[in-house]
Amino acid sequence: MSKITKNHRRQRRARKARAKIREQGKARLAVFRSSKHIYAQIIDDQQGHTLASASTVDTELAKDLTQSGNVEAAKKVGATLAERAKQAGVGDVAFDRGGFQYHGRVKALAEAARENGLKF
Repeated sequence: MSKITKNHRRQRRARKARAKIREQGKARLAVFRSSKHIYAQIIDDQQGHTLASASTVDTELAKDLTQSGNVEAAKKVGATLAERAKQAGVGDVAFDRGGFQYHGRVKALAEAARENGLKF
C-alpha cells in the first residue's frame, strides 16, 4: 500500500474543485505554486486550450523580479495574466486554486488579477 503524501491530498482537493468548475462552463484560471515560482494560466476546458498564461519563469517578468517565490512576484504574475487575458478577449473566469489554501501568494495573484480587470 502506498503512502498518502501531502501532494496526493492536494491533488485530490484540486480534482474536486475542477469538477465543479467544469460544470460552470467558464474559462478556468488555474494556479500552481512551487517553492521558487508561481504559474497561472487561463484554460478553456471545452476546447482544451490555454488562452493566456503568465509565470515567474517568463523572461518578461523574470527580469523585473529580484525574487520569484514571494507575494510581490505573485502580484506581478496576476497583473500580467489579467492584461494577457484582456488581449485574448477573456473577462470572466472561474478561479482554480489547485488545491492550495487561499492565502499568501495564491491570494495575492487572485487579487492582482481582479484589480486589473478579471472577474471571478
